[in-house]
Amino acid sequence: MLLYALSAAAANDSTDQPRNLVGYIPSNVLSTVALTVVVIVAISHVYNLWKYGGKCMLPMVIGDWTYAGGFAVRFALHSNPDSKGIYSIQQVLIVLSPCAFIATEYMVLGRLASYLDCGRYLFISPRKIARVFVISDIVTFIIQGAGASLSTAKTESALRLGGHIFLTGLVLQLISFGVFFSMYIRFLVLVRMREPGLWHSDRGKAWYKDWRALAYTLLISSIAVLVRCTYRVIELSQGYTGHLSTTESFFYALDTLPLCIAIAIYVPFWPGRIIPHIDDLMSRKILTDEYQIASTNAIA
Repeated sequence: MLLYALSAAAANDSTDQPRNLVGYIPSNVLSTVALTVVVIVAISHVYNLWKYGGKCMLPMVIGDWTYAGGFAVRFALHSNPDSKGIYSIQQVLIVLSPCAFIATEYMVLGRLASYLDCGRYLFISPRKIARVFVISDIVTFIIQGAGASLSTAKTESALRLGGHIFLTGLVLQLISFGVFFSMYIRFLVLVRMREPGLWHSDRGKAWYKDWRALAYTLLISSIAVLVRCTYRVIELSQGYTGHLSTTESFFYALDTLPLCIAIAIYVPFWPGRIIPHIDDLMSRKILTDEYQIASTNAIA
């Protein structure tokens, strides 16, 4: 039903154009809806960052506006579907913005594990988890960017090479995020099984003060990101002229919608609202660890 509705909206706002870079005329109706949603979320995130803090969310805030810019450019692509410059700009903004969303997921888990003092249930310490996975995110970002730069190449060989490079970046991103997601699922299971008191410690508090609300938010957001990443890998495996790449309804149903869910869910469940003093959390944890080490050495 969703794909049908999106297809109908796209059909009602398109013109007959035998050749264009995306394989269809971008729908201004759908672009307006997507742009409106993303801008509302972006404004809400800025407000939450100002009111509650949470610097770990800054990459997502920046990504929100970059992502919104991509949909704004689609209006120009609607009027100039053969413009390689406009196509390249919207491709970079929309396809690469999620790297910022993914980086935020990494940072939120690090803060959550430190707040609960349950870093022992992660393969990587909370202080290093963001660093390790963000580096992998940057690497995949660079690879995808290199592939995207060849998406408007004039020769078939260069275009094919760009597609392979882009696909490699997407596959590596999916693998990296899949490892992160598996580690997070394991983390939640172990905390619930081995720390029942901690798991239910916020049961009597308001929903916006219960750390489990943030844990489930990160879970839902990560699942949405996984759906988008999987879609992009399958899409690029078919090539730029494949059925998924040239059908706008799939783009909105399997790329835009999941990403909107991934970022919008943080509007009510903002990490800085749920975890007090979240911006000082990592530094305080480091000082605590150093104090414990010094105390142990003094006793010895």
